[in-house]
Amino acid sequence: MSISLQGKTALITGASSGIGEAVAVALAELGANLILVARRLDRLNELADRISTGHSVNVTVIQLDIRDSSTVSSLLSNLPSPVDILVNNAGLALDSLKIQDGITVSWDTMIDTNLKGLLYVTNTLLPVMVDRGIGHVVNIGSIAGHDHYPVGNVYSATKHAVKALTQSMRIDLLGTGVRATEISPGATHTEFSEVRWKDKEKADKYYKSIKPLAPSDVADAVVYAVTRPLHVDVAQMVIYPSIQASCNHAIK
Repeated sequence: MSISLQGKTALITGASSGIGEAVAVALAELGANLILVARRLDRLNELADRISTGHSVNVTVIQLDIRDSSTVSSLLSNLPSPVDILVNNAGLALDSLKIQDGITVSWDTMIDTNLKGLLYVTNTLLPVMVDRGIGHVVNIGSIAGHDHYPVGNVYSATKHAVKALTQSMRIDLLGTGVRATEISPGATHTEFSEVRWKDKEKADKYYKSIKPLAPSDVADAVVYAVTRPLHVDVAQMVIYPSIQASCNHAIK
């Protein structure tokens, strides 16, 4: 059975790299039109050009910091077409410090991006989905939202919140025709650790010592969730690389 998203429009936050970029490519391969959202305009334009060259889909690029609620509202309230699939992917960790040594500015950025930014984008787009009686919200969580580990504290707290919000969202949306899915990957080779540690060499060394998930592995999970029949709602997917069994158990 062939799977197609022809005629559908997907909006992806954090689309300039990593999982967001991989999701964009995977959905374009199925014919979905794309709205790519991120802060780094040069990366977005490069991705848009690459997708447009290889696929007959429409690609719209929006430079946006999702932490700014008023800008989110103004830019995402006047889109070229209704959004059928929202992938809330933007997120980050900014340190590996014990809670007693934490940097409050980093806490604010993680909470504002991983949690409040997700809420701002969802709050802007969800009412239209509900009015149309169809739509799918996919929140990219983390195994850190299902587990706990040393120095995970605030990042882990934001991802636990994403899990709780997705579950609550599904209850609130019951009967509307709008679906909600949480996808929580384990160790995935992206810029995540480079941003967290502010040390590319350290991040590269870490990923060379293990066999992590690739961004395309997570994108495959998104594709599976959004291409199920409308009577099927994939509530949650937790995905580990085979060398990892929890946040605290991995083979190196």
